[in-house]
Amino acid sequence: MEVVGWLLVIACFIVSFVGLVYPIIPGVIFLVGGFLLYGIFFSFADLSWWFWVIEILFVVLLFGADTVANAFGIKKFGGSNAGMWGSTIGLLIGPFVIPFAGILIGPFLGAVIAELAVERRTVSEAVKSGIGSLIGFLTSTVAKGVIQVVMIVVFFIAI
Repeated sequence: MEVVGWLLVIACFIVSFVGLVYPIIPGVIFLVGGFLLYGIFFSFADLSWWFWVIEILFVVLLFGADTVANAFGIKKFGGSNAGMWGSTIGLLIGPFVIPFAGILIGPFLGAVIAELAVERRTVSEAVKSGIGSLIGFLTSTVAKGVIQVVMIVVFFIAI
């Protein structure tokens, strides 16, 4: 049963990293799920209150990193709120429409289309917003990946 427990915990951790590139997968939930599965299969006694406080703070940071990086990227390149919404919609739809490249093309096209349609920007301005969206997405993916690695390291230190 111990092997099954570890396999499930590790599978949750792996799925959480898949969630970095497929945002429809709630990576943070799988990460916390791995911690909870450890507690169920082994012992919650190993996971002290300070562990949970640190991990909850990291969860908040994960949610914030996504929003802040996307907003910063789009705003830095002259985009608007419509561009941010378009980017988010493109990020969710892109991977389904274009399986591999959609994760990068989706946010870019979403921001460009929103800037053109809603804000009536020039093509040049809309493309700049799309580039900002792409940079924001890539930045948030790297930041979230680093945070998730730190969360897993904290978990192994705790146990």
